[in-house]
Amino acid sequence: MTYRILLINWQDIANPLGGGAEVHGHEIFRRIAARGHEVFQLSCGFSGAPREEWIDGIRVRRCGARPIFNFVVPFAYGALIRERKFDIVFDDINKIPFYTPLFVKQPVVAIVHHLFGRSIFMETGWPQGLYVRVSERAIPAVYRKTRFMAVSESTRRELRESGLRDNRVDVVRNGVDLQRYSVHPGMKSRKPLIGYLGRLKKYKCIEHVILAIPEIVKQIPDVCLLIVGEGEHRKKLEEFVAELGLVECVRFTGAVSHDEKVAYLNQMWVVANPSPKEGWGLTVIEANACGTPVVAANSPGLRDSVVNGQTGLLYPWGCIDSLTERIMRVLVDTPLRKRLERGARAWAKRFSWNDSASKTLDIIEEVLNT
Repeated sequence: MTYRILLINWQDIANPLGGGAEVHGHEIFRRIAARGHEVFQLSCGFSGAPREEWIDGIRVRRCGARPIFNFVVPFAYGALIRERKFDIVFDDINKIPFYTPLFVKQPVVAIVHHLFGRSIFMETGWPQGLYVRVSERAIPAVYRKTRFMAVSESTRRELRESGLRDNRVDVVRNGVDLQRYSVHPGMKSRKPLIGYLGRLKKYKCIEHVILAIPEIVKQIPDVCLLIVGEGEHRKKLEEFVAELGLVECVRFTGAVSHDEKVAYLNQMWVVANPSPKEGWGLTVIEANACGTPVVAANSPGLRDSVVNGQTGLLYPWGCIDSLTERIMRVLVDTPLRKRLERGARAWAKRFSWNDSASKTLDIIEEVLNT
């Protein structure tokens, strides 16, 4: 049996502001589309983007600007269902819920990467942060009859603590494409190279990695930190690097192509992720697939994607001394680093987008046949 599926996500995979949530949705649903199902995606517009296009078998329609997209969704959905029928709707909850159970006629499955909770105030001011907090707190009431897909056990636990019944939440983990992310022998940097990979957002606490560099430089003078990614927090980070006198050993790449991203991951000796909260940490597994261990905060999501002592090392979030010590240990202890590299590659092989797509189809069948 084939299904007609509507995915509602703030951004589609072509949007330059997209991140792990967009990769997760695209990788799963393009595989579902390849299995013969009809997948339609509703997302916000962005500069230069066509109103509608096909991307990897998914028909994407864009409407409304990003800041008001959640208000546009009910009207866009209403117009859409007058054109075509759907069997099921996937609501990708990211910061501000769409509250689809209030207006969607079909069964709804909600995808959650993580709830921001109080961490939203690390990213934005009180008015906007309070808006997000209040919006998230309404989820258990509005979505009480909805099936949920969480990307990690940490997120499932968070949803349960918010008031949702545990038996309504399935964990569908992120995958990794091992054909696109792999070890390239001989590419490891000759000089110690620390990396950060991801969007440059304030709440990601990238400053913590930068603060670790002065002490590391004292012991390893030729070390370098490579910050790969783009975001609105980049200017502040560059100013912070200049204030600390680290311009010579901290470099920003900006947005990069996929091939450049894989090349950088292969060059790095270790990747650092200091975020206080992630849904899973997709970049962790991407780094692991390229044979690079990760030092990460022992925070929700990251403690799921990093196996402490096997694929990388965890440290107490916010403790710069501990972060510095863990990075130093990986850089100077060659046997440890090589063991972590082997463990990282083996761990990455356990995650498959094909498996994630199959699990999602299982959930669709259960929802529609219940």
